[in-house]
Amino acid sequence: MTNTFGNALMSLLNLPVPKPLHLLTEPVKVLTHGRSDLDRHLSRWSAYVSRGEQVALSRDPGWLRVLEKGLGHTPHCLEAVRGDRTCGLLPLASVRSRLFGHFLVALPYLNSGGVTADDDASRGLLIDAAVQLADRLDVRYLELRHEQAAEHPALADRRSDKVHMRLQLPGTPGQLWDKLAAKVRNQVRKGQNGGLIVSWGGLELLGEFYAVFSENMRDLGTPVFGRGLFRAVLEQFPGRAELCVMRLGDQPVAGALLLHGKGVTEVPSASSLRRYNSTNANMLMYWHLLERAVQRRQQVFDFGRSTRESNTYRFKKQWGAAPEPAEWQYRMRRGAAADMRKDNPRYQRFISVWQRLPVCVTRWIGPAIVRGIP
Repeated sequence: MTNTFGNALMSLLNLPVPKPLHLLTEPVKVLTHGRSDLDRHLSRWSAYVSRGEQVALSRDPGWLRVLEKGLGHTPHCLEAVRGDRTCGLLPLASVRSRLFGHFLVALPYLNSGGVTADDDASRGLLIDAAVQLADRLDVRYLELRHEQAAEHPALADRRSDKVHMRLQLPGTPGQLWDKLAAKVRNQVRKGQNGGLIVSWGGLELLGEFYAVFSENMRDLGTPVFGRGLFRAVLEQFPGRAELCVMRLGDQPVAGALLLHGKGVTEVPSASSLRRYNSTNANMLMYWHLLERAVQRRQQVFDFGRSTRESNTYRFKKQWGAAPEPAEWQYRMRRGAAADMRKDNPRYQRFISVWQRLPVCVTRWIGPAIVRGIP
């Protein structure tokens, strides 16, 4: 009986078709790649993680280049291989700071990351290798930003207090509009009738976007990322990363970074100026972001993570977004993961002081601080 005939017969009998013998016996090994290996492997790794029908751009290992250029993080990439075939990938960034210490994260700035693997065995070996790398680098902790928890004895600590807020998109902007609540449509119309203008682009809009973003981060009491991070994103993902800026006359009043993956659009950074809240610029901007995703025939819009029932959670929920799990997992070596959270009481005085600083000062010292926060 030939293999082809035998497999066909087993399929007709509703029996599982056995895997080829070499796939069952070929051992999996994990390769550790550093900065010098990225140029040679990035396109191949990107093809590996993009195999599904819906793959967010935040899963692309090209972020290792972004984080190195934009934040100064040292890139590492663990690759599980079976023979000459990739069967798992774990991009990691080494985050080092005199203020906070040393961390190994998959991946900073992004809401979702961690292991991509074909099977549990490959996933386990990649986590084994990440734990060993964390020990070798002597970091405070290893952080894997998963959506579904990976069962592994080394990952004893978890953070699941936040959720991803995602909206399933319809086929046309008209259908999207019809699904919105009357209150949301009224707020969008108010913005449309107030003389606000939307612009789309790349590096030419970076100055206006950053002016809004940095002021909003100051108001929130959060050190701002440097302009170089956003420049690196736009340069690494041309055509897939773009900026949206809302203007009132010549004044930029709201802005967002939009990432277009395979079937998924994400908005990892968005801001608006508080003194223009009455114009509903933020509501109109989010309508344009959603409309843009629909026009690109995307199936999902990812608003980012939020704490349940927080103000940002309710803002995203009003657009129809629904919560999906976020499981950030840790291998703790020193301290606790809660030490670095913004809601830690020890940082409340710092936040209060930061909110009173001139924006120009926060733009100057903020990037050096935030690059060391995992």
